[in-house]
Amino acid sequence: MAKLNCFMSVLTFLFFVFVGLLSSSSEAAIKKYQFDIQVKNVSRLCHGKPIVTVNGRFPGPTIYAREGDTVLVNVTNHAQYNISIHWHGLKQYRNGWADGPAYITQCPIQTGSTYTYEFNVTGQRGTLWWHAHIVWLRATVYGAIVVMPKLGTPFPFPQPAREFEIVLGEWWNNDVEEIEKQGSKMGLPPNMSDAHTINGKPGPLFPCSENTFAMEVEQGKTYLLRIINAALNDELFFAIAGHNMTVVEVDAVYTKPFTTQAILIGPGQTTNVLVQANQVAGRYFMATRTFMDAPIPVDNKTATAILQYKGIPNTVLPSLPQLPEGNDTGFALSYNKKLRSLNSAQYPANVPLKVDRNLFYTIGLGQNSCPTCVNGTRFVASLNNITFVMPKIALLQAHYFNTKGVFRPDFPDHPPIPFNYTGARLTANLATSKGTRVSKLAFNSTVELVLQDTNLLTVESHPFHLHGYNFFVVGTGIGNFDPAKDPAKYNLVDPIERNTVGVPTGGWTAIRFRADNPGVWFMHCHLELHTGWGLKTAFVVEDGPGQDQSVLPPPKDLPAC
Repeated sequence: MAKLNCFMSVLTFLFFVFVGLLSSSSEAAIKKYQFDIQVKNVSRLCHGKPIVTVNGRFPGPTIYAREGDTVLVNVTNHAQYNISIHWHGLKQYRNGWADGPAYITQCPIQTGSTYTYEFNVTGQRGTLWWHAHIVWLRATVYGAIVVMPKLGTPFPFPQPAREFEIVLGEWWNNDVEEIEKQGSKMGLPPNMSDAHTINGKPGPLFPCSENTFAMEVEQGKTYLLRIINAALNDELFFAIAGHNMTVVEVDAVYTKPFTTQAILIGPGQTTNVLVQANQVAGRYFMATRTFMDAPIPVDNKTATAILQYKGIPNTVLPSLPQLPEGNDTGFALSYNKKLRSLNSAQYPANVPLKVDRNLFYTIGLGQNSCPTCVNGTRFVASLNNITFVMPKIALLQAHYFNTKGVFRPDFPDHPPIPFNYTGARLTANLATSKGTRVSKLAFNSTVELVLQDTNLLTVESHPFHLHGYNFFVVGTGIGNFDPAKDPAKYNLVDPIERNTVGVPTGGWTAIRFRADNPGVWFMHCHLELHTGWGLKTAFVVEDGPGQDQSVLPPPKDLPAC
C-alpha cells in the first residue's frame, strides 16, 4: 500500500510538472521570423521603381507577439545597401545589441550577411513598430509590431470585434536614397514626398491608385485600429468620415479614453483607437494629411483608404472626413493635452517625483560652411548647439569594450549661451560645433529633460524619440521654458507615458524617466531630415551594482564594423 501511495504521489507530482510546463509555455513562447531584405519593383502614382523591402512586401510583415514572449528575427541582407532594423518602442532591457540603430548599438548588416535580433517583450503590450535605422531606408522598410496582453488579461476597454493595422507613410516617385544624397551634396533639404500612403497605398485621389486599402465592418460592432505614423518627415492628422474615434492607447501605453473626430500622430508614434460601426451603412473615407504650423513647405496632399460596411457595393462613392486645417495649432495643443495615462492599479503611472539630474536641451537649425554646396553653406541641426557626428564604430561596442576615442562623454547639460530662444527669428551666427558627444547617466538616477524649440532660422515642431525607455511628459508650453514658474504647472499624477513626443512649434516639452536600463541609448528627432542633419545624441547609462543590472554580453553574430 505504501508503494502504491508513493507511486501515486510521483504520478501526481509529474502531472503538476507537466501542467506547469504547459502553462509556462503557453504564457511565454518563442516567436521566430525571417526577414529577407530584398529589392522589388513597385509602382505607385503611375511611377514604377525598385524599392528596398522585407520579404518583398511594402509595408513589411507584422510582428505578432504576446507580453512575456521571446522574439527572434533573422535578418538576411540581399540588397545593395547596408541595413539595420530598429524595434521602435521595445525597451530591450540590458540588451541594446538588439535595438538596431546603425553605429549606435551595432554596425550595419552588410550585403550578403545575416544577423539575428533576439529580444524579450517584458512588461509591454500594445502597438509598436519596426523600421530600418540607417540613412533614409525606412521610407519603405517598415512594419507593425502587435504585442497582445498576457493570456487571460483583457484590454482595459471594450473587447473589439476585430483589429486593423493602419500604417501611414510617404511615397517618392524617384529613388529616395538618391534624393537624399542629392540634397546632402547641395547642402539643401531634399525634395519632399509625392504622396502619403495608408498601408502602402495613396488612395483613389491620386492617379493609378487601384487597390486602395479597404476595411470591411459590420453594423453595430466595435473595431480597434492600431495606427502607426511611419512617415519620414511629416506629423499627420487622421480621421474617418462620419465616425468618432476613442483613443485608448499611445506608444503601447493605455490612456484614459477620450473621444475625438481626428487624431494627431507624429513620426514614430502609435495610437490605438476604438471605432463603432454605428452610422448609415455605406462607404467612408479614412484620410490623412500633414500638420505643419511653421512657414516650411510640406507635402500637404491627402491620402485615403476606405471603411466599408458589409454588403455595400464598391460603386457607392465614399464621403471625405473633415480634417483639421493643416496649420491648426489650437487642435494640436488641445489634442495633446487630452492624452493622460490610465494610471489604474494594474497600470500605474510611476512618475519620478524627485529629480537627480536636470537637463535642458535647445533644438536649433543652423548653417555650417560647405565650399562645395550651392550657397557655400550646408543646413545642419543641433542640440545645445552641437551637431552630432556619427561614429565609425558602434557606440555600445565602444562603451562595452572600453574603446577610447570613439565618443566624448561630455555633452553639456545646458546650452552654452542662454538667449531669447523663441523671440525674433535669428539668421546670423548660425554655425554649430560638431562632435560625437554623449551624456552619462548614473544607473537608476531620475532625469528631467526639457526640450526647448528655438527660432534659429525658424521655429518648428520636433517629434523626439528616446530608445530603450518610455518617459512621462510632465509639462509642455509655448514660448521659453521658465524654470521658476513652469514646474509648478507639471502634471505629476497621470501624465502621458510614451517613447516619442512632439516639442511644439516655438515651445518646450518636459519629460521625466528613471535611468534603469544600462547601455547606450539614442535620442533623436524623428524627422529623418533633421536626424541626418545632426539633431541627435545618446545617453550612456552606467551599469548598476546588481548582477542583472549590467549590459549583457554581445551576441556572437553581431555585425562587424
